[in-house]
Amino acid sequence: MEVLVWKNEGLMILDQTKLPHQVSHILCRHYREVAEAIRKLRVRGAPAIGIAAAFGYALAAFNFSGKEEQSMDDYLCRAAAELRATRPTAVNLGWALDRMGMKYQKIKGLPLNQIRETLLAEAQQIFDEERHRDERISSFGAKLIPDGARILTYCNTGALATAGWGTALGIILMANRQGKNVHVYVSETRPVLQGARLTAWELHQAGVPYTLITDNMAGYLFSRQQIDLVIVGADRIVANGDFANKIGTYNLAVLAAYHKRPLYVAAPTSTFDKNLATGQEIPVEMRAPEEVRSIGGTLLTLADSPVLNPSFDVTPHEFVSAFITERGILRPPYNDLVEKIS
Repeated sequence: MEVLVWKNEGLMILDQTKLPHQVSHILCRHYREVAEAIRKLRVRGAPAIGIAAAFGYALAAFNFSGKEEQSMDDYLCRAAAELRATRPTAVNLGWALDRMGMKYQKIKGLPLNQIRETLLAEAQQIFDEERHRDERISSFGAKLIPDGARILTYCNTGALATAGWGTALGIILMANRQGKNVHVYVSETRPVLQGARLTAWELHQAGVPYTLITDNMAGYLFSRQQIDLVIVGADRIVANGDFANKIGTYNLAVLAAYHKRPLYVAAPTSTFDKNLATGQEIPVEMRAPEEVRSIGGTLLTLADSPVLNPSFDVTPHEFVSAFITERGILRPPYNDLVEKIS
């Protein structure tokens, strides 16, 4: 699934806001168009927005003509700041931009065309590495999936979220490919329905049996012992193992713990933030109230209803049975988590 493609000195993005009813792409020829695509969730998922930001940074070098009043240093610094500000919770975005900035510092002073090509190659390298991480995560994680497992997943963690094979959903697809006869319960994921619109679509495309549920049906399934495990992705994992993921993940973690079902978190090491000690330090993105007031442009409530719309919540590490990364499966205790991924 081609979620991100560099084409004709621009970044082609599969517009996820149109799925599942329309498969269409937008061509971004300016880094600000990439920033807008990230902000508007046209491209989403922590690894995918990191890759998009890397290409956006490279695109800024193509946008710079040398005739501007500001220097290239200042131009790229501003581009990085604008891209970084689009989604504050996902650490992959900042990680990718930091890496692009370090590459630029090593090559600045070279001819403009050489800078452009070098930055583009670095963005492509980030893309290729993330795809490789996905494959390894899926291989490791599939070992944790028993035959006939009934799996609850949340939000979207497949190719759409990573531009590769996927993390949590990649593991499910791998287990299915291995003939493990899994069945997936897909929470709709309010308010913008990434589960209903995207995960269900990816599972349908792959021929994996699934059932779509509303977010408030999970407890019903747990109480009837119809869930064997929960597997989710993450947007940021901090030093002690606390992690941020789509709002509602914490609810599922509490349910899983109460019903003694494992909660697995699948993420590449680029999602780990070694600079934050606990989840209390994770910045939580607040999004527009219109996402809650409406679905698909249809108003559900009063047009001026007060709204709280945090995009993420933070789940304590005590609820995590294991982290699944490209370097293997990490189990408790998590007090040396940073060393394990270094």
